[in-house]
Amino acid sequence: MTIPRRSWRGAGAFAAAAVVGLAGGVISAGPAAAHTPTWAVTCSEVTLNLTQYSADATNQVTVSVEGGDVLLPTTEFGRDYSTKTPLQLPKHDKELTVRLVVKAGDDDRYSVDQTKTAPVCEGTTPEPTPTEETPSETPSTEPSKPEAPEPSATPSETATQAAPAPAEPSSSAPDLAETGSSSATPVIGGAALAVLLAGGGILWSVRKRRSVQH
Repeated sequence: MTIPRRSWRGAGAFAAAAVVGLAGGVISAGPAAAHTPTWAVTCSEVTLNLTQYSADATNQVTVSVEGGDVLLPTTEFGRDYSTKTPLQLPKHDKELTVRLVVKAGDDDRYSVDQTKTAPVCEGTTPEPTPTEETPSETPSTEPSKPEAPEPSATPSETATQAAPAPAEPSSSAPDLAETGSSSATPVIGGAALAVLLAGGGILWSVRKRRSVQH
């Protein structure tokens, strides 16, 4: 039995169409599995692992903290990019929002703009308490020590109370003046006058007796 040539041609065309369809499916499935941005965020660091990007295009990646620091400035890469050393997050006492931006050079539909939340690390919450600067309160109370000069008031009071003591010699000053001739002189003069009068009287009486005898 012989098979017509037309049937062979139809079978060949069908096989060729099947091969093209399989090739197209593989090609279309390839990009779907490519451009894989894998990244992770912890409380203290960020890691990146970007794979299966086009090596013939210039791709870019940027990592930043929203409203804060830029952890990875815009960096160009080819087929793959990964962080050999994790990107360090700044110390924080509240959650941070980390943003990843990847621009694919071959097709913008493979570009990525994602955000993840970095939690607060354990043991970081007590750190704000030392910032209260409680030791500063103790120096503020130290200036009260200058109030100690109050005892200086007591010596001044004792000095003022002792001040009247020197005034006492002033009352005895007239006694010292009595040792002079002001008060004793009249007494001595009176006594001397009395003695003179007495002597004169005795002398007069003696003379009178003598005159009577003669």
